[in-house]
Amino acid sequence: MLDSNIGRAVKSGLIAGVVAASISAIGMVEAFDQRQLIIGVLTLGQLMLYITPLVVGYLVSNPEKEGVTRATALVSGLVAGLMTAVPVIGLILLWLVWPDIRNALVNVSPALIEILTFGQGPALGSVILAVVMAVLGLIGAVFHLLPERLEKPLLYASLWTLGIALFSEILINILRNFNTPRQILGVLFGTNGITPLAAVIIFLASFAFYMWWESRGAVRYKARSEALTPEQKKRNRTIVLIASAIFVLLMPWILGIYLTEVLDIVGIFILMGLGLNIVVGYAGLLDLGYVAFFAIGAYMMGLLTTTGDLAIGGLSFWTALPFAVGTATLAGLILGIPVLRMRGDYLAIVTLGFGEIIRVLAVSDLLKGSIGGAQGILSIGKPQILSFTFVEPRHFYYLILAAVLLALFVSSRMRDSRLGRQWMAMREDEDVAEAMGIRLVNTKLLAFAMGATFSGLAGAIFASRIGSIFPNSFNLLISINVLSLIIVGGLGSLPGVILGAFVLVGLPELLREFSEYRLLFYGVLLIATMLLRPEGLWPSPIRQRELHTEADIFEEGENQPDVHYMA
Repeated sequence: MLDSNIGRAVKSGLIAGVVAASISAIGMVEAFDQRQLIIGVLTLGQLMLYITPLVVGYLVSNPEKEGVTRATALVSGLVAGLMTAVPVIGLILLWLVWPDIRNALVNVSPALIEILTFGQGPALGSVILAVVMAVLGLIGAVFHLLPERLEKPLLYASLWTLGIALFSEILINILRNFNTPRQILGVLFGTNGITPLAAVIIFLASFAFYMWWESRGAVRYKARSEALTPEQKKRNRTIVLIASAIFVLLMPWILGIYLTEVLDIVGIFILMGLGLNIVVGYAGLLDLGYVAFFAIGAYMMGLLTTTGDLAIGGLSFWTALPFAVGTATLAGLILGIPVLRMRGDYLAIVTLGFGEIIRVLAVSDLLKGSIGGAQGILSIGKPQILSFTFVEPRHFYYLILAAVLLALFVSSRMRDSRLGRQWMAMREDEDVAEAMGIRLVNTKLLAFAMGATFSGLAGAIFASRIGSIFPNSFNLLISINVLSLIIVGGLGSLPGVILGAFVLVGLPELLREFSEYRLLFYGVLLIATMLLRPEGLWPSPIRQRELHTEADIFEEGENQPDVHYMA
């Protein structure tokens, strides 16, 4: 048993080491090393490098596995951590023996080697690195061996400390909005991280809270919840709803202008995600050209409200809005007609082509006199209510919030309607749905039209908010982003769309350090979601029930194959 566990630890450690060497070689460790988390103690680059032996040490030291003693688990963690250092040391040696390594690996620089070797030179630094990785692997194993009542509070306290350190700049901006004294900010925060004192305070406070919660808080909360009458539960839900609504309305004044700008961007992607969720999540029609409707809504709004050379209507925002949304809806119907008999990959390719056609037409000289070509459309009109003009991000926040709430209401009503059930039946099996009397032509066209409506609305608000639009703002990546956020959030789930938008759009906007590696994190997150949580981060009940039922049937079929064959 010891030999098998050691072999597993060696294999897992080497795999983790390849991951650590890879993120070093592509420049992430060096780039993120500039971002302090705990001033003078831990940087973001060090966290990304040293978290690998911790995780692998935790995973290989499973004390619940049959025949695994505590000593075996500790040795496995130590070995796994030590093996994690081997590929990284190999990268250091490669830098020594290959003078022209930067011709192939441009990010393997002297600065990176100095980080990996703690500034002690390749020989001594490699030894220190191996010792540090081994100790971290051992710590991961020790963490796995702790009682559950200690393991969870320690984990949550660590996550809270690192999370607050990562978003320290945002917290500073929020605290400054409340005129927090500079002396307090100086004690708790540095230029781009938290101080060691703040880290200790956050860790101890979080640990104490979760220890109390695990021992007494959860039991008391459950007892009080069970003692409430239905009327009291309804009253509490109403209070929470009212408090949440007030908080949402006050968010721009709490967060400040920059964070409100981020919320505006997230809101526009939520609006597009709700539309694509109808097409892909409800109806099961894979649309890769969704950005086309976004562009059509934006260009129609620009043409009708601009005061520049391309002005064709001189309309106000509110007058032009129905035309922009209606044009996008009509485009959705036009796209839907030729693809009625297409499914799966073929449908995805056709919609992808449609999106590229719209982008190419927008940037070409063929329509330059009508829509501006590569120069786009400038001086787009702003929304006005009486004498009040929407100018600041805070103003557009409420406009976007109203559009998102409207889209949520319409989506939820349609999901629970007869049409929504027809979409879901068509998603499961078009042939069976048609045999049951569902008219696929009407059902598909309505799905494309409704999805295009929300996208056109998002495009119209986007054009007015920016004040100018250019063809490069409507490339394929927008469609991929929207599709990714509904997959990560949960297909067919309205809360999942919101959560996916905050994870895939909001976080990269807040963490500028990740902007260069955004697509890499998209890929990693999609792979992790498909492997670990295929139903999404916040799945719809129907989708979750379907996937879990399939998994249960599969497990039952593996364990009892003869019973199924006999049946």
